Amino acid sequence: MTFLHKKIYFVGGKGGVGKSTSSAALAYLLSKEGKKVLLISTDPAHNTGDLFHVNLSGEITPVLPSLDILEINSEQESKKYIESVKENIRGLVKATMIQEVHRQIELAATSPGAEEAALFDRITSIILEESRNYDSIVFDTAPTGHTLRLLTLPELMGVWMDGLLQRRQKVNENYNQWMNDGDPIEDPIYEKLQERKTKFMRVREILLNQETTEYIFVLNAERLPILETHKAIQTLRQHQLNVNTVIVNKLIPEEADGSFMAKRRENEQSYKREIEETFSEQKKVLIPLLEHDISTLDHVRVFSNFIEKAVK
Repeated sequence: MTFLHKKIYFVGGKGGVGKSTSSAALAYLLSKEGKKVLLISTDPAHNTGDLFHVNLSGEITPVLPSLDILEINSEQESKKYIESVKENIRGLVKATMIQEVHRQIELAATSPGAEEAALFDRITSIILEESRNYDSIVFDTAPTGHTLRLLTLPELMGVWMDGLLQRRQKVNENYNQWMNDGDPIEDPIYEKLQERKTKFMRVREILLNQETTEYIFVLNAERLPILETHKAIQTLRQHQLNVNTVIVNKLIPEEADGSFMAKRRENEQSYKREIEETFSEQKKVLIPLLEHDISTLDHVRVFSNFIEKAVK
């Protein structure tokens, strides 16, 4: 199965290297191949809508006949996630305890990782529910650290859910023995935990499936992006997530003249060699520095042509 025949794409990298442009160009290329494509931005500094000159409101918006886009606001998702948690416990706790439970939930919402958990919950729903409506889904993720936390959450949440289920099961067993003559009782909380665990497992299977999911990192031929990308790929590999493709963006073209550009090109050559050695296992997609910034659909189309030439 080739690069352009995957169901799910995650595009990550250091801030400012061209992730949004690469994601938009990839989504456009896939749509040009005849696929129905959904492009999703999870980066708090959204500019996907700007690339296509549309105002987005947090809903799926068509921009081309076979290309839709969506910008996810992690703060809004966190608020919706907390409200859904409150709704789920309605009727499961005593009325006298509900205010205290809500207070604890609000405190949890401010803890580190809460927004990532809410964002992952939305991404999980998109992968499981929207996949039937699209041939491909492209995720334009936030800078590297955020991406790593997001992609490793299914494994971490799975372990956490196992612990919760085991403790809940033990409580139920003790209750049955002490209060209910050993007969099993219905436990909606246990059922809800089991439901969420099943959801995480389904998504993790998709994320681990290299036939359906592609991970792409974008970098520039500079020291810090190379180091950061290498560390990110190693971290994901520890979680059985393999990055098979890197996009090397903003390479100085041969026709660029002048002593300044010549010096920059000479400096760049050593980094290009380092990229070849460091990412020897990954396919390299080389994109030249263009004369203009990427700000129109025509520019996105030009960028996509370089990706198409490299992967076909």
